[in-house]
This record gives sequence, structure tokens and C-alpha cells, in this order.
Amino acid sequence: MRLQTAFKAGRNILVVLAVVIAGGWHAFIPAAKEPPYEFVTTWGEKGGAPGQFNDPTGIAVAGEEVFVADSRNGRIQVFDLEGRFRRQIGTPGRGPGELGRPMNLTVHEGDLYVAEYFNDRIQVFGLDGTPKRIIGKPGSGPGEFNAPGGVAVTPNGDLLVADFYNHRIQRLGADGGFVRQWGTTGHIGMWAEEFNYPTDVALGPDGTLYVADGYNDRIQAFGPGGAFLRKWGGPFAINIFGPFNGWFATVTNLTVDRKGQVFAADFYNHRIQKFAADGTFLSGFGARGSGPGQFNHAIAVAVAADGTVFAADFGNNRIEKWRQAK
Repeated sequence: MRLQTAFKAGRNILVVLAVVIAGGWHAFIPAAKEPPYEFVTTWGEKGGAPGQFNDPTGIAVAGEEVFVADSRNGRIQVFDLEGRFRRQIGTPGRGPGELGRPMNLTVHEGDLYVAEYFNDRIQVFGLDGTPKRIIGKPGSGPGEFNAPGGVAVTPNGDLLVADFYNHRIQRLGADGGFVRQWGTTGHIGMWAEEFNYPTDVALGPDGTLYVADGYNDRIQAFGPGGAFLRKWGGPFAINIFGPFNGWFATVTNLTVDRKGQVFAADFYNHRIQKFAADGTFLSGFGARGSGPGQFNHAIAVAVAADGTVFAADFGNNRIEKWRQAK
């Protein structure tokens, strides 16, 4: 009798554990809410010739053109939407019009903003490649940078910069004057409004600021006035990474489409993930490899006006093009 009672008690415990695990799975690993994306085409290979790459790290779309940060080659390459080479912007160096490991890219009102990791600055070009101005210099003071990873531009021209090694986000005026910052300079933190090597920033159409909190494996969101709104990326968004929906293993880049949906490059999970503005997981695509539709570290993503997605495939030295299934 006692054995039978013990067996029933043990069975009940297992049932409870199964329910808890299942509930946790659904709570922390959401199912896709949108149709999947389908691979379209790819272009590029390793090298220094036009159309070749040496560590592509950033990507942006403006009209009918795709801009790619060809990091180790110290240049931006420009293609049409089918991957045909059009022109090059910049050459390696530290002077005006020269680039030192360009990272994430942003296009705003006919200008191309380039975060320069090695030169500790933001450089602005016309879309035709004309150098316009340089913002920032090396350092940890206001308006200075230590390896900026990405930049976003507000409607009034202010710059929001992911200051990677300084573990902060800075807001500067269009002239480079310091406005404010999020995070404590030089301090790594895991709580809200703290950062662990932030890699990129993006602005939603409603003014929400999204931060790729790189090594915290999460996204943080701030309202137009700067107040913290939310964070997401796995259980409690506290630096628990994994290959599950909604989780990250280093988020390296963000872009927001016209609908306010957030696309994130999930670097070590070799994929792109898509979210609603509130952090709800919508869809994702990619897997590790070198074949069509696979990534060797997906590092950046951009979305064209028609919803077509372009992703920089860092380790495979190429660009991939995707569309959502109907």
C-alpha cells in the first residue's frame, strides 16, 4: 500500500513538473506569430575587388540602393537591390573621407552616417560619397567615443550613438554637442538602463529608442523623452543567451521598418529575428552554415520599403536577400 501511495505521489510530482516546464517553455520561448521568410539570393565573396568583402559589418537601404560597410577593406560598397555593384565610398585611413573599420550604417534625409570603430567617430557622407562632416573624437568624455558601433538620427538631426567600450548611449546635437547619455561611462551592468558593450541603436516611427545591448544578449527600449520602457531577450532579459525564439547570443544590429517592427541580428545564433514594437516575437530565419539561406554569424540587417530584408553574413563575406512568405 505504501509503495502504491509513493508511486502515485511520484507520478503526481512528475505531472506537476511537466506542467511547470511546459508552462515555462511557452512563457519564455514563444511561437512565431507571422509567416516565415524565404531566401531569395546572395552575392559576394572574400576579397578586395568590387563586389567582394572582408568582414561586412553594417548594412542600410535607401531607395533602390543597398549600402554595405566593408569593414576590413575600409570602405562602403553600394549596390542595386539585385546585388549589382554601383560605386564605392571611402578608402582606408583616418582623414576626411577615409574610414577605419566602418560598422553599422544609417541613412537619414539623404545622408549616410557611418560609425567608425577604429577612428572613434561618426562620419557623414552624401549618398553619392561626398564627405560632409566628422562628429566626435577618441575618449570617454561627453561627445567622445571609444569604438562606436552604431548611430541613429532623430527628426531634428540629433545623433544617438552606441558607445561600445564606454558602455553607454550618447545623445548629441547635430553639431556634436553633448545632450545626455544612458548608462554609466565605463561601467558594465545588467539591470535596466545599464549596458554591456552596446553595439547599435535604432529609432521607431513613434520616437522609441531601441538599443542593441550586445553582450547582455537583449534589446532595451526607451521612450521619446528618454525614460526606460522595456527590455527583452530570454528569461527576464538578464544575460541568459540561447538558440530559442526571442533569445539572443549577442545582438549586434537593429533596424526598424515602416510599421515599427524591430529586426535584430542574432550574431552567434546565426539568424535574424523579428519583433513587434513591444518585444513580442514575430518571426525569425537563418541557420548556421555556408549554403543558401544559411549564415556564418549574421551581423546586420536592413529592410527595404517593400519589406524585402537584406542581411550581412559576416563569416561568409556576403549579403543575403530574403522575403516573407505569403
